[in-house]
Amino acid sequence: MPKLIVTNREGETSDIEVEEGLTVMEAIRDNGFDELLALCGGCCACATCHVYIDDSVGGTLADMSEDEDDLLESSDHRKESSRLSCQVPFTADLDGMKVTISPED
Repeated sequence: MPKLIVTNREGETSDIEVEEGLTVMEAIRDNGFDELLALCGGCCACATCHVYIDDSVGGTLADMSEDEDDLLESSDHRKESSRLSCQVPFTADLDGMKVTISPED
């Protein structure tokens, strides 16, 4: 099963196995990372699932939508590598991708 490497806000890193078809947000949430709030449940309406994706990702990420871009603009912690994890489908070609949960806004 493909793996996702998640770094929490305290800097602790965990490898989690992810079923294909889940979003990065669902994988993180379902593996007990309570700091990733995901208040809207993945509807791209709140930006509480903000993560930084390591630029060495091997696979192809889904393009950022205008709605996602607008929501990230409201974050004080936006970086070039910022994404809303609910908008990133996890596929087998993303095996080993590293993400860091952003600070809370």
